Amino acid sequence: MHPAPSVIIFTTLSGLGFGLLFWLGLGLLAPAGWVALAFFAVAYLLAVGGLMASAFHLGHPERALKAFTQWRSSWLSREAWLSVAALSIMAIYGAGLVFWGVAWTPLGWLGAGSCLGAVGATSMIYTQMRTIPRWRTWLTPALFIALSLGGGALLAGQITFAVILLPVAAVVQIAWWVRGDRALARSGTDLETATGLGHIGTPRAFEPPHTGTNYLTREFIHVVGRRHAQKLRAIAFVLGYLLPILLLGLPLPLPHVAAALAVLSHITGILASRWLFFAEAEHVVGLYYGKRVA
Repeated sequence: MHPAPSVIIFTTLSGLGFGLLFWLGLGLLAPAGWVALAFFAVAYLLAVGGLMASAFHLGHPERALKAFTQWRSSWLSREAWLSVAALSIMAIYGAGLVFWGVAWTPLGWLGAGSCLGAVGATSMIYTQMRTIPRWRTWLTPALFIALSLGGGALLAGQITFAVILLPVAAVVQIAWWVRGDRALARSGTDLETATGLGHIGTPRAFEPPHTGTNYLTREFIHVVGRRHAQKLRAIAFVLGYLLPILLLGLPLPLPHVAAALAVLSHITGILASRWLFFAEAEHVVGLYYGKRVA
């Protein structure tokens, strides 16, 4: 898949924003006044900013509102509804903390659940795609949710939970990479099944379907060199998981500076991880263009 900046920013920032809102709604930290305003401002900038970025990947952004009409069959539509619900509920909960210093606990729990639902729906947009075997696994929603909770805990200053959840997310990330590298071959999809001609022999493409670029080649076919991908994985793992855990876990001087560095490192690493998430996707349409080896 083409690793468009809009979808990378969308999945990274909205996950962090909803993760921070989850911890705020859970009530483990109950800031009030200006402190609460600062927490909710950061959370909404990340969540809403990420959702707005996703609109730039649409062919017709002006039609984005139509996504709300297909909730019966579309995870994109469900994500839109759950996002609106989560943001609306948490706005009321946040108003209670900011203006009256009151935490309406049941409302916060409902908002926290809606935030998790929104992240889960985002992950299902990718998990449901049969044409991309690398994404079609329960590890995809597990990774999205673990990163949202871990990153949200990091932003919320919930260090105890962050040093537990980030290693969990790291393990899921490694499992997702290892399983994904064999996913296309294990899916049994190849040029024989794609053309339906396998029963008469082993087909091969005499020439690619198109001599120039087109929508399919631009959007669904992106080949990453193995060595390049391995380097990016190492960068994503060190910055996204290892360094934040070390910065949080070691008794360093200036703990607030260490926490800020951990947040910046985590975001940078997850951006690299999400670039790989899309760039290594291996859509099966690439079989027709000789770009996939199943």
